[in-house]
Amino acid sequence: MLQKKNIVVFDFDGTLSARDSGFEFGKYCLLHSRRARLYIPIILIASIACFFNRGGLWWRKMIRSFITPKMIREYTPEFIKQHKKNRFGWARAQVAKERARGNLVVLISASADYLIPRLVSDMKFDAILTSKMDAKEPWKYQFLCWGPNKVIALDKWAMENKIIPNITRAYSDSKSDLPIMNIAKEQIWIDRKTGLRKK
Repeated sequence: MLQKKNIVVFDFDGTLSARDSGFEFGKYCLLHSRRARLYIPIILIASIACFFNRGGLWWRKMIRSFITPKMIREYTPEFIKQHKKNRFGWARAQVAKERARGNLVVLISASADYLIPRLVSDMKFDAILTSKMDAKEPWKYQFLCWGPNKVIALDKWAMENKIIPNITRAYSDSKSDLPIMNIAKEQIWIDRKTGLRKK
């Protein structure tokens, strides 16, 4: 039997944390991997392409094409420790506050599944929905959780858990999240540079 539940949705990069975790992980790899540095020309081309096609998938693959399963195993532990320091001071307390109000709290991020769950492991989310990457070729997407696909991901999760979602609030820093922000009763926009709520 379906149950109606109040849900609060959080974005991660630029909303709960400064800087983009995927971009920062790429920079970390460039500092530590010769292989990554060999891909710099490809990365530059892909970086230019993203300005002309924000929702594009091919440039997202290109910009990550140097990433291997070995890199993820070796580099993510230290990267996670460092990147957690970028989280805005209010983030953990706000998630806890929303849960205390009786809401289900759901994190929906376009970033990779090998980063986000570990970056928020100390925060009690009821669900963490991310982009799904190919385990053998982690630069390939199985599902890009970006833009309208965030709504699709939430609907799929709700269906699997027999929930009728009532989005009471949504937190984001980016207009790319308008599809999910528009279905929320309250939209809370965050300044990605300061972590403060936009007026």
